[in-house]
Amino acid sequence: MKSKEVVDALTMKRAITRITYEIIERHQGIENVVLIGIKTRGIFIAQRIAQRLKELENIEVPVGELDITLYRDDKKQELEEAELHDSNIPVSLEGKEVILIDDVLFTGRTIRAALDAIMDFGRPKRIGLAVLVDRGHRELPVRADFVGKNIPTSTKEEIIVEMQELDGRDRIVIKTEG
Repeated sequence: MKSKEVVDALTMKRAITRITYEIIERHQGIENVVLIGIKTRGIFIAQRIAQRLKELENIEVPVGELDITLYRDDKKQELEEAELHDSNIPVSLEGKEVILIDDVLFTGRTIRAALDAIMDFGRPKRIGLAVLVDRGHRELPVRADFVGKNIPTSTKEEIIVEMQELDGRDRIVIKTEG
């Protein structure tokens, strides 16, 4: 497999900052906002957005962690062997403006599963979606409200998001066969 870095650490930081500013602009007052990161890298992105919101607006926005393993419809065989993680939602979602956060938006199946999982925690006023990368190839009618980078890909390519918290560096790579 060949890999090519398409986003470096500085560009990733700028994309997350842009998402943060868009959240501020679209939510007149962010007091009712809850950020929910989809495990694993979505959590780190959510934490970074929350940190920028605190720096810019001087408001601490709650950040939750969502594990969608049990809600996947495309991984039934793997579920029996899946390592289950706990979701951690620190506040009630009733009437809140929830923003789901993930690293890569591809087919839309992860987001569908996340929506099902969120409903088990309450009924938010609204649910939005922020993604670091939108790579296209939707199988379900899902569209992100906030996008850090649009990176068109072929179905033979793979997008790899590396984050300092887990991988020791920030970057986005496209891997291709060949």
